[in-house]
Amino acid sequence: MNKECLLCPNKCKIDKNASIGACGTDNDIKIAKYYLHKFEEPMISGKNGSGTVFFCGCSLKCVFCQNYELSRSLRGKSITVKELADIFMHLEHQGAHNINLVNPTHYSDQILKALEIYKPNIPIVYNTHGYENIEILEKMNDFIDIYLPDMKFFSPALAKRYTGKENYFSVASRAIEFMANSKPFILGDDGMLKSGVIVRHLVLPQGVSDSKNILDWFNTIKDKAYINVMSQYTPFGNIDSFPELQRKLTVREYEKVLDYAMSLDISNMFYQDPKSASKEYIPTWDY
Repeated sequence: MNKECLLCPNKCKIDKNASIGACGTDNDIKIAKYYLHKFEEPMISGKNGSGTVFFCGCSLKCVFCQNYELSRSLRGKSITVKELADIFMHLEHQGAHNINLVNPTHYSDQILKALEIYKPNIPIVYNTHGYENIEILEKMNDFIDIYLPDMKFFSPALAKRYTGKENYFSVASRAIEFMANSKPFILGDDGMLKSGVIVRHLVLPQGVSDSKNILDWFNTIKDKAYINVMSQYTPFGNIDSFPELQRKLTVREYEKVLDYAMSLDISNMFYQDPKSASKEYIPTWDY
């Protein structure tokens, strides 16, 4: 893979040993933090926390990214495949309910090698922006127990405005449907998710119409997955040229989206307290 990188839909076809891809990374694994994270969905975080590894770089690069420092590879620590496997083991021994790979797409080949060195006896979570190649998901699928994808945009114009990727929905919807058909939803006796898919959708300011379109799409797979309709948008990132993003979501906007979800009889749903729109929920990056 490294000689002609095709890990994400950007399909740079570069040698990552010699060049930097659209994701902003080369062939080094770079992470910003790993720890027991307690602010995921309840069936992911549980009592002890999710054993979360935050990877640097990003193949999507939303302008409003709340993890802007690491998604642009501005901050992080390089580690080896063996060190990544050791991190998995360490988090498991700390009592993590799962191993949560945040933004793993452009490191998927190295992650596979690390999981071949050490496969934890707890679920592996693939926590992604949703902009994924099916071919890479097929390679990862035997090692993954839980998929935690975003579904960010329905509108090609909106996706192009905020990410430069006009084809976001067509790519992400296909990827998420693959996930939903691959992992049955299984809860353990302890209430923790053992297998399944939770789709995350962040409602954006002035984004009610787009969110409703996403809910219409999710309605076609609602028996196979959960959705988390999120209110936590916080102005962040490189948004000086985007006046509509320079405020938080209003309660009225969020309630309109929730009401629409209920009108579609979507019961497998999480929702948030609007107070979650705060920078205090953004981790402090250690490296």
